[in-house]
Amino acid sequence: MKASELRGKSAAELTTELEALLRAQFSLCMQVATQQLSNSSQLSKVRKDIARVKTVMTQLKRSA
Repeated sequence: MKASELRGKSAAELTTELEALLRAQFSLCMQVATQQLSNSSQLSKVRKDIARVKTVMTQLKRSA
């Protein structure tokens, strides 16, 4: 997911995207804990996506 794609979304869409990413992160953390995660790079990708969404949300708040 790119930041340019996120900037085109509304605040409500960003909030739902953030919730989905947080759920995905929780799921991946549980898979790590139970040693069921085969691709450990997924966790870092989700973390970076969460950071991108939060950054864009902050930018929207400051510009409004």
